[in-house]
Amino acid sequence: MAARTIAVANQKGGVGKTTTCVNLAAAFASMNYPVLLIDMDPQGNATTGCGIDPRRLHMSTCEVLLGERSVDETLLRPEGLDFDLLPSSGDLTAAEVVLLQQDEREFALKRAIEVLLARYAWIFIDCPPSLNMLTLNALGAADSVLIPVQCEYYALEGLTGLLNTVEQIRASINTTLEIEGLLRTMYDGRNNLATAVSDQLTDNFGDLVYRTLVPRNIRVAEAPSYGLPVLLYDPQSKGALAHLALAGEILRRYEKRHIAQKLA
Repeated sequence: MAARTIAVANQKGGVGKTTTCVNLAAAFASMNYPVLLIDMDPQGNATTGCGIDPRRLHMSTCEVLLGERSVDETLLRPEGLDFDLLPSSGDLTAAEVVLLQQDEREFALKRAIEVLLARYAWIFIDCPPSLNMLTLNALGAADSVLIPVQCEYYALEGLTGLLNTVEQIRASINTTLEIEGLLRTMYDGRNNLATAVSDQLTDNFGDLVYRTLVPRNIRVAEAPSYGLPVLLYDPQSKGALAHLALAGEILRRYEKRHIAQKLA
């Protein structure tokens, strides 16, 4: 079975993309799936969240995208974690400038990771908080896009723009790109606005919205400073349990689609 490649994207920053990526990688790895996490953000937050200092890297996603290093040379297995990482550094910003001058620049990541698809069951791509050439590469290489949405006032406005972007990418770059699902993050049920936005999301998007809610949780916020997914930092915390539940929901949806395709 070839890997299911999921890009985690939202043009809005601070909605929990990196937290979702790192903890889904840890959750699927805990279920004994071979997992790869790809950091496509020059800020390198997913890399830091796995205990790797981006400033000390000699090779990163940058060199892979530019064809200067093979992906096998660049992969890391972070200490104490059960999944592989294609790390990022600030050099990725320079890579984007170079890519803009190349033909078929949207497919650099897809070409680079093709050799890995038989090796992993799940690949998660952490995207930058903007629609740039790096995000286009991630969406060009992905089977689907998972969209974290914070339950706040401007959430729906930004989401509509992103969904339109996905449609444009499907029409031009990646005809098979699917919406994996919408994930409500940093949810606080005591907040009336959060509840109202959550209800709006389910009313407007139905089954696209995961049943799992990721709560606002101090353990989730603390974990990256220790270079760990929250599943390892505090396995019994509400944040850890929510990400395990999300992984289970993604898996059930995938199996349901797979069965339906076989019967079709």
